[in-house]
Amino acid sequence: MDVSFLGGPLPQRGVGIVAPFDFALDRELWRWVPDDVSLHLTRTPFVPVEVSLDLARLVSEHETLREATRALSAVAPEVVAYACTSGSFVGGTAGERAMVAAMTEAGEVPALTTSGALLDALREIDARRIALVTPYTKSVTDALEEYLGEAGIAITGRCYLGLTRHIWRVPYRDVVDMAREAVVDAPDALFISCTNLPTYDVIPQLEAELRMPVLSANQVTMWAALRALGKEAVGPYQALLDPVARRGPAAMAPSTGAPPAGHETDGLVEPDEQQVAPEPEAALAGAGTEPAEPLEGSADLGYGSAAHPEEWGGGQAPA
Repeated sequence: MDVSFLGGPLPQRGVGIVAPFDFALDRELWRWVPDDVSLHLTRTPFVPVEVSLDLARLVSEHETLREATRALSAVAPEVVAYACTSGSFVGGTAGERAMVAAMTEAGEVPALTTSGALLDALREIDARRIALVTPYTKSVTDALEEYLGEAGIAITGRCYLGLTRHIWRVPYRDVVDMAREAVVDAPDALFISCTNLPTYDVIPQLEAELRMPVLSANQVTMWAALRALGKEAVGPYQALLDPVARRGPAAMAPSTGAPPAGHETDGLVEPDEQQVAPEPEAALAGAGTEPAEPLEGSADLGYGSAAHPEEWGGGQAPA
């Protein structure tokens, strides 16, 4: 059959992605990408180190980034993004700028990192006080808070899992639990860290419940990379991306049903004893979403499983 009348495939704009060696969410990145943009992914070399500050430093060495960026130059991307949060905040704001410079020099195209994109996104929505959710250990979470502090961002509350491996297996229900616990003292926004943590489907539901913008590592990375091309990321009902959803922090005041303030204990923000358990996230049920793969042996994990990181184990997932 003659298909010459179709005229061939549509021209594509290219975004190069440098990801840590164990990055598992290629599919999630693509969900933010319009049809006329292609992602070209490459990964850093394997190193046998669990998720930690040491691993973050290893996967963000300048020569590693230069080699990955040079490899991507074969397909001529218009921008290169380093998709790793911890790897791009571990050296502070000066370290992040140096990484961008190394990638830009190697690829001769604009470059950005997840942590740099986060600061841009916070400026975009005018958020200066935020809550944090991370799957990391305490030391890695502390380093993120220090990075944000250097940039003038205050942290009002936080919740973390203490994981050292298989972060991509964390289900949405645990992300929601952590978000509810971390949002205290009326922050301007919530940030969910780690590019290896699934977030795409949970962002709209959390924004509706918490009445504030919700940012995630993969979201800000793709938003910034596509903006560098003059393109818009695809993300319905996400305040950073959707003009209909964006009202700004002042207008998205917490509703009367927001969870009360809690307190942090052993790395997790624990709710007050008298707090009424929140309703399950109905917006996710049967909505045609693509939830993260459940953990092995965790079929009966319910709300509050975020408080039991020992059920996850340890290992690589540095993003």
